[in-house]
This record gives sequence, C-alpha cells and structure tokens, in this order.
Amino acid sequence: MKLVAALALLLCAVPAAAQRLVEKVDPFIGTDGTGHTFPGPSLPFGMVQPGPDNAETGWEYTSGYQLRAPKIIGFSQTRASGSGIPELGDVLLMPSAARRADLASSKANEVARPGYYAVTLPDNGVRVELTSGLRTAFHRYVFARGGRVWVLVDLQHGLTFRADRQPVLASDTRVTRDGVEGVQRRSNWTTRTIAFSLAFDRPIAATIDLPPRPGDAAKRYLLGFDLAQGQALQAKVGLSTVDVAGARRNRESLAGWNFAATRVAAAAAWESLLARATITAPPAQQRIFYTALYHAFLHPSVISDVDGRWRGPDGQVRTAARGLRYSTLSLWDTFRAAHPLYTLLVPERVNDFVQTLLDHAEATGRLPMWTIWGGETGTMIGEPAMPVIADAWAKGFRGFDGRRALAAMVRTGLEDNRVRAADDVALSSWAQYARYGYFPFDLAGGESVSRTLEAGIHDDATARMAAMLGDREVAARFAQRAEAWRALMDPETRLARGRDGKGGWRTPFDPLTPTSPLNNPGDYTEANAWQYSWTPALFDPPGLNAAMGGPRDFRAMLDRFFFDLPPTKGAEYLGQEAMIGQYAHGNEPSHHIAWLYALTDRPWTGQQLVRRIATEFYRDDPRGIIGNDDCGQMSAWYVFATLGFYPLEPASGRYVLGAPLVSRARLRLAGGRRLEIMGGGGAYAPDAVLNGRRLGGAVSHAALARGGTLRFLAAPVPANTGVGAAP
Repeated sequence: MKLVAALALLLCAVPAAAQRLVEKVDPFIGTDGTGHTFPGPSLPFGMVQPGPDNAETGWEYTSGYQLRAPKIIGFSQTRASGSGIPELGDVLLMPSAARRADLASSKANEVARPGYYAVTLPDNGVRVELTSGLRTAFHRYVFARGGRVWVLVDLQHGLTFRADRQPVLASDTRVTRDGVEGVQRRSNWTTRTIAFSLAFDRPIAATIDLPPRPGDAAKRYLLGFDLAQGQALQAKVGLSTVDVAGARRNRESLAGWNFAATRVAAAAAWESLLARATITAPPAQQRIFYTALYHAFLHPSVISDVDGRWRGPDGQVRTAARGLRYSTLSLWDTFRAAHPLYTLLVPERVNDFVQTLLDHAEATGRLPMWTIWGGETGTMIGEPAMPVIADAWAKGFRGFDGRRALAAMVRTGLEDNRVRAADDVALSSWAQYARYGYFPFDLAGGESVSRTLEAGIHDDATARMAAMLGDREVAARFAQRAEAWRALMDPETRLARGRDGKGGWRTPFDPLTPTSPLNNPGDYTEANAWQYSWTPALFDPPGLNAAMGGPRDFRAMLDRFFFDLPPTKGAEYLGQEAMIGQYAHGNEPSHHIAWLYALTDRPWTGQQLVRRIATEFYRDDPRGIIGNDDCGQMSAWYVFATLGFYPLEPASGRYVLGAPLVSRARLRLAGGRRLEIMGGGGAYAPDAVLNGRRLGGAVSHAALARGGTLRFLAAPVPANTGVGAAP
C-alpha cells in the first residue's frame, strides 16, 4: 500500500489542469477501419503492449485488433501501433472458467485508458484486466465462479501477413511450478528471437499439452488453477530479445503482484508525458489531440533489457554502455513529423534513438530502414534514418558521436542495399545511380521515380551533416548528388516522370494512376506522379519552386493538385484515402504538401487546408484516423497542425509557420522552460512573433527550445483571391 500511496501523491503533485489528461485520451480512436491502432496498455515507448487479438492474419489486423470484430481469440503481449504489415503478437493467453481447447469469446464492456484495458468475455465467464510496466505485461482475471479454471497459453500464435505462414522456426519451452518459460525463433516480416518468462500468482494445478498445428514447432498448453469464489488469478509476462534469464529479470523488475499500483504507475507515466503539450480547446478536440500525443509516444519501443543487453539485427547480443536501445522504427513514415516532435517534447530520448540507429549500422554495415523487435524488415525505400540523424545534430543534440554518424551515413549512401532483394536488383544500386544520375525505370526494378526523389532526401541530409562537421568534400559530393531529382522533372508536365537508361521518358504517362510494388508495380511507391512530385520540397523547396515554373506557377500547381484534380477511386490499398483532390492524407508522401502554400503568395490557402484536413480526417470516434497511423506519424502531423508549425524540411532544424488550431497551447520544454503559444484568432495568421521578434514565416528549433511566447498574428483572408479551400 505504500507504493499506491506514493503514486497517489505523485499524481496530486501534477498541476490540476493536467490531472485529467489521461481521461482525455481515447485509445479506441483509430481501432476501427484503417488506423490500425490498438486499445491495450503500454508505457510510453514500452517494450510490451498486451492487448486483445481478434485474428492472427490479414491486413486489417496488423495490430491484432479491429473494434468491429465480434470475438476475441486471446491476449498477446506485443504489437505495433498503426503499421501496414502484421508482426509480433507473442505469447497469447486466454482465460476460461471451463476446460475448452477453443476459447474464443464474444466481448462486452470494453474499457481502455492509458496504461489500462478491461473486457468481459461472456462465453468464458471471466473479466480480463491488463496493465503493464516498461518490459512486463500484467494480467488479472476475475472468474464468474470458483473451482478449477483454465488459461490457454498459445505459443504458436503470432500476427502474420499470410494465412499459410507458420511463424515459429524453433521453440524451446518448459512448464514451471507457476508458469511457462522459453525462447523461440520466429520468421514473418523479419526473423527474430523472442524469449519469455510467464508467471502466475498461484501454482499450476493441471497441465494439458494441446496438439500442435501441422508443421509448427511451438506448443500450446491448457493450464488449470484452483480458485476460491471471488479470487482473482494474475499473470506477468517478461520478454527479451536475448534469453530466458533476461526475460525473467525483466519480469521481476516489476516487483510484487499489486495490479492497482502498476495501473496507477502507468497512468502517472502517461500523465507526466501528456502534460508536456497542453491546449485550450473544446472537449472533442482535446480528446483528438491528447490521443494523438498518446499514439505518437507509443513507439519507438524499448528493446534493451534491464541489464542493457539486446540482440541486434545480426543476431549478436550487445550491451548498451548507457541509455536505452529501441526498435519498431517506422522510419519512412516517422522521419517526417514524429521524430521532429520527439526532439521538441521528449528530447531526453533523442540521443538514444540515434545511438540505436548507429549501433544498427555497426552491426549490419548500413543504417536501418524499418526495424521491429531488433530485426530489419527492409520495408519501404530510401534511407530515412539519415534525416533523423542530421535533424538531431542540427538541433544541438550531442549525446552521440557525430563523426561516427557521418561515417555511417556516407557508407549507407555508397554501398548497395540488398536487404530486400530477391534477385540481382538492389533497392539502392549506387553505381547505377551514379552512371545515369537517376534510377532508370527499365533497369532499377520498380519504384524508380520515388527512389530517385527519396535519394535526394538522404543525400541532402548527409551533405548537411558533413557541412555541420566541417567536412567540405563530403558535403559538396552529396549536395551535388541531392540534385538528381531534377533529371526526372518533365518540362512538359512539370511532374516527376520516369526515364529509361537511354534518357527517354516513360510513355505512355498517366500521372494520376498510383502504383505500389506489392500489387500494381510502377515508378512510384504507394502514390502517383502528382503526389510524389512534391518530394524535393522536403529538402529543397526553392529548387522545386523554380522547377515548377517559379512562384506563380508553383502556386498554380498546388491549386490544381488540391482543387482541380479528382480523387483516386477504389485504390485505398495504394494509400489513396483521406483525399482532397489528389492530396492523400492517408499516406505519408502527401503530408507536407499543404504546408507548401506558406512559400507562396497565398499562405491562407494552406492554413485553411491544414484546418480542413485536421477536421475531416481526425475525429473523436473509433474511425477517427483515416489511413495507417504508422507508429505515430499520422498523429504527430495532427499535433504539429494544432500547434501551428511543421517540420517541412525534416533535416533542417527549423519549422514553417501556419496557424494554430487552438487559441492557446503550452509546451513544457527541456530545462524547465515553457513555450506559450497564442493563436491569432483570425481567419489566417500572416506571421508570428516570438518573444517580441517577428519571424517572417519560419522559426528555428533552437529559438523555440529557449521558450517564451509565440504569438500568431491575425488577419482576414484577402478578398477576390480566386481558388481556395473552405475552412
């Protein structure tokens, strides 16, 4: 009880306005439809995410859960929030008052709060409650009757993207007096090692080995327990990438069996973090905002054990000399807004994020693309770790070796990436890139335009990093390479268009047809020419402005993109959802485009579009995220939109200004500093003033991090301005 009292005092110490923040988070937002979030508990950036699974395969169930699914098949301990491919779903538990092999149950009375989830399983006669520590899942089951009760321990279960795939390659498990321990080798999206230590607070009275599925190396058990009427059964699961001893230590790091204290501690951890960004807004808007903050802070996930050990992408065990190591790095998505948000609101984690990237490069020879549970998936394109590193250095983070970082960036940009290659075609064939000055569509093996444009993102990041470190030769080399996108700008359409190895343009050329390597191969990655042609603005906005004909034509191209072109129909699987014209907010290549109006003579159009996107595509209901949240990127976009500024050039260390969606916001920054944000209250904000200094449309991270008052100016939208967006 001393721990409960101490935690209660901790909550009381939080300012009154912040005490209710966890109550303003609705974890069910995004759980119905394409958001792919989950309602189960997790600590901020936690290793474990216990929660309900409705299925173990299928694109809809990448997190294991859909609100509308009628039945729960069990409660696994790990998952990714909002991802586009299913993975994890380790160590599934399912309680029942009756001895049955099939324990799937209907559900009732679901409750979800940060750090807590509960549901009644009418078919099984049990009430399930879940909470968690940083590395340990905590379950509590209350049965409708006493006597012999049962828990299914399914070690075959896993979230997979193919119904015929059995993810367990090898499994070594044993039943102990009070639980099950073991280690498995699994292969699905990546190949990984998962060790676990499961313990109950009561001894096992009976064990039944269930027959395995054909070809599956793992086991399933029915464990029996004898309970008096009204007694609860509790379980804790510690996990590790290393070994059973590490999983056991992780489990034991959550001492005792006080479920209530663990739940209070989880709520306190979230309360403290959510309080770093508070807003004045109507209740529904507050729920959307604080839920977005919550989702943005679920990942990356801690991957190192309590003793600092972790298994790297090469299968070798390492020990972090200091700090934490992370995985579930959806970098192609999160480099755009989520990682810039971390530099502002959780700066204490940024150095360890970068150290994780550098350790990965040390293990494999290149920086990661998309990692989960320590393993590389090779998913998406480009080298999205590079802008994350360059942005951190530009913003003054020095908890990692800059020279080591630059060396990893240069090597990654010079050595071919064959991590996803099934044949002789590599994701990044730099000799080919150097010979032609772009990736030719007849030689590159698909996604040639997108890969060329995204090469500019990481080449520019490398050039910026080298320049900051004083390496002029490397800076000049990669700055020149970052110009490659220009070779694909078709002067006729002013769009990025594929070229072959002889320099000929892709013919016929349909700029509205989206392509994807999984189901509609072509020159673009989950997008079309109109959507991807704005990519150079992520690192060279003036250059793209000029390539599209100069300021007047640049704005006209934006107007046409948003207001003259029809939305793509029937291609949601290609990221064509949450659309305004050809703008597709459901996928990341579009996320920065509305902010480009800040660089034109009609910035109010962009501000009205940002407000429209935030209003139409983020809602206070389970379908409130349209498009995969992608480990917090969709949510991070909403947070920046609410605050009124955005990292248009993610590696630059600065933000472009828009207009806040609230009248007042407050950020708690490093060193106890505060940033007060005052909305202008007008139809649009022509500029902002920071501590008495007019900003001129942009602001540096360093200036914001010093704190003070950021006041947005107010003005009416000028009359007779032609094309525009309704608020």
